[in-house]
Amino acid sequence: MSIEINNLTKLYGQQKAIDNISFSIKAGEVVGFLGPNGAGKSTTMKILSGYIPQTTGTAEVMGINVAANPLAVKQKIGYLPELNPLYDDMYIVEYLQFNADIYRLRNAKEEIERVIEKTGLTAERRKKIGQLSKGYRQRVGIAQALLNNPEVLILDEPTNGLDPNQMGEIRRLIANLSEDKTILLSTHIMQEVEAMCSRVIIINKGRIVADDSVENIKKHLSNGSQEIYIKFKNTINIEEMLKLNSIQNVVADGQNGFVVTAKKEVDLASVLFQFAIDSKTVIAEQREKEETLESVFQQLTNNV
Repeated sequence: MSIEINNLTKLYGQQKAIDNISFSIKAGEVVGFLGPNGAGKSTTMKILSGYIPQTTGTAEVMGINVAANPLAVKQKIGYLPELNPLYDDMYIVEYLQFNADIYRLRNAKEEIERVIEKTGLTAERRKKIGQLSKGYRQRVGIAQALLNNPEVLILDEPTNGLDPNQMGEIRRLIANLSEDKTILLSTHIMQEVEAMCSRVIIINKGRIVADDSVENIKKHLSNGSQEIYIKFKNTINIEEMLKLNSIQNVVADGQNGFVVTAKKEVDLASVLFQFAIDSKTVIAEQREKEETLESVFQQLTNNV
């Protein structure tokens, strides 16, 4: 396993930031690590990176115990924290050389050139970090994380504060990096997770509440039901729809619009078409409503 966490707990005084969590990540996986603010994501990532110690439990990266040998673990990982720590008065190459010296890289110049090219910093390489846009500052942070050519990348909110164009650029960069690295990625942007991640771990109030592929989580939460949004041309009595035996639930959604729920095996589109005929009205709009990762996230993290 690239990452293995067993019964990990972190206390700040009497407060549990993470509460007896366990999960493992195989080599080559790209895993989204999701949760509301204060759920324990950053704490978990800091423990994995050797920045803070856990209270109990174990964390391993590439088979190395983080608490027992943090320096060896740091040689195996690249870490981009949520608040990307940069020196604004340094030039990009100067900053990367500074980090290369910390890693004691023998081939520092070659590695610096490699990460500059990899992260698309070539055109900006002669600038001071303080002159860069937020998107390019994030690229510098990722370049720093790649300097030692790590096997595992831990990225905490890598697109936080970026505009849509910058988000797309960083997303493409991460997708390219995923070809030969294990990536644990924390973000609040659900589209990024669905686009890039093979698996999702959702944490809430310090506990793991879901760990599976996006599609499997959606299927599990749908409870074997389907939903269709339908809008009629004329006013419809919701009570009349509820009388249909094949329908489980109807919720009004806008003028003459409804979200209708039925079991998966029901041909709901045909049922609603016949209902429109019987009600002497016309269907103005109809579409299947699919469970989104955002709605799944809300269900799992609200009032848990």
